[in-house]
Amino acid sequence: MSFSDLLDDIGGQGRFQFINTILLIIPGIIMASHPLLQNFSAAVPDHHCQTAYIPVDEGTKLSKCLQFSKPQWHLTFENGSFFNISETQKIPCQHGWSYDRTEFSETIVTEWNLVCDLRHLRQMSQSIYMGGVLFGALIFGSLSDKFGRRTILTWSYLQVGVVGTCTSFSPSFEIFCILRFLTGMAVSGAVLNAVCLNVEWVPIRSRTIFGTLYAFSFSIGQMVLAGVAYTIRDWRKLQLAVSCPMLLCFMYSWWLPESARWLTLKNKPDQALRQIKKVARINGLANKGKLVTLEVLKRHMQKEVESSKVIYTIYDLFRTPMMRRITLCLMTLWCCNSFAFYGLIMDLQKFGVSVFLVQLIFAAIDFPVKLFASASLMYLGRRRTLGGCMLLAGIMIISNAFISYDMKALRTSLAVLGKGLFGAAFTGVYIFTGELYPTVLRQTGMGFGSTLARVGSMTAPLIRMFEDHLPSLPGIIYGAVPIIAAFVVIFLPETLNMPLPETIDDVELMDEILNIQPYWIDFTIHRGPSNISPNPFF
Repeated sequence: MSFSDLLDDIGGQGRFQFINTILLIIPGIIMASHPLLQNFSAAVPDHHCQTAYIPVDEGTKLSKCLQFSKPQWHLTFENGSFFNISETQKIPCQHGWSYDRTEFSETIVTEWNLVCDLRHLRQMSQSIYMGGVLFGALIFGSLSDKFGRRTILTWSYLQVGVVGTCTSFSPSFEIFCILRFLTGMAVSGAVLNAVCLNVEWVPIRSRTIFGTLYAFSFSIGQMVLAGVAYTIRDWRKLQLAVSCPMLLCFMYSWWLPESARWLTLKNKPDQALRQIKKVARINGLANKGKLVTLEVLKRHMQKEVESSKVIYTIYDLFRTPMMRRITLCLMTLWCCNSFAFYGLIMDLQKFGVSVFLVQLIFAAIDFPVKLFASASLMYLGRRRTLGGCMLLAGIMIISNAFISYDMKALRTSLAVLGKGLFGAAFTGVYIFTGELYPTVLRQTGMGFGSTLARVGSMTAPLIRMFEDHLPSLPGIIYGAVPIIAAFVVIFLPETLNMPLPETIDDVELMDEILNIQPYWIDFTIHRGPSNISPNPFF
């Protein structure tokens, strides 16, 4: 017997699970804006030196970064061309820049002149935000195992709301970057603990459904961002609009029940029992809830409780052979998928069409692709779905690198499909990670995996700097990395319809079974959630 069986007894897909998921989805929708805010708050409008003496770069297009050193009164205009412009002395802009404010009234680029020699600071600010996400994964992942899922989740909601609001009043670029770092920390903590709190309250057969429902919050949030950014063209007001609502989420988050698994492992079975009875009552199964006693709960959690007496650290993710194999593979998948995903979506202006429209399409594609991925996760399994999504996405992105910029429709279409597949892969890797790691290390493993994802997302904006030397190089790199990583899944066991492992010994049992029947040569199509083997890892 496992805790999953107990959840089935009190309503595994009941009213509580849906209410709990919806209450976790709402802040997920809001927080989805923060990683992508850079596309609007740091948009780069057309610009030129703030002077009357501006040379021409291409055709009749004014130079963005150069001006004449002195008035060129001797130049004459004839047949649409300047005479001897190449022979005149040009210098960098001396008196600032003039910006086209047709699309955006104010961005951090226009406010702090992050153009020309300072243009790389724009990419750096996004890397700093992702650095905060990385740090948050390291800190909040471990803290939630110590202080509880709900406690850290509630704090993270408060931090996103307060720090995000303060960001809109940043007096300088340096303060802006510091506050964005802190916002990234909080977003990471909130997402990690929301996923864990969601997974630990649903039984085996419902994990894919509720995990995918939560993943849709980010797709909805991206669509909402497109509408909000279209309405609010000033970066400070936009920052305020996507941060203040988190304070409301903080206020209702106290209703969310703490994980009964975690409470039991922390020697708080009385509190866990109260939460279980509360869930049974909400699901309309109060009578069954009354049958659950401390003895029943301890019997279902016996193996996990015994394992919890040992103190676990990140070292334990590498200590045993199967744990080491799983961790190394998941490190690669998290890092590479995040690297390619953020490399693709963090520069929407390069497609040459409205950034608001591209943002909306990028978000909308998630729905059909993730629905397909959800079905694939349930019937084809985690490994084939995850590997297939990353492989196809990589092929589309690398193809885009060789298509002319004039073919805007084709380039945008391939990018949209690639983005959708990367999003589906994220859904898969979140679910897969939670199912591969044992309960005693699940949150630590999720935090470590997310940490590696942030390493990828931090690196992704910096690759854009190579565009100055070879415009197609970033696209080639963003496409090649996930293609290589897709083949890593062959070294992982399939977890479809398998109970969550409770201890490290359970994980090592997977290795014994793999030696008998390798999963990567098993091409059987799983027949849905009802196909549960008597052997929990076979």
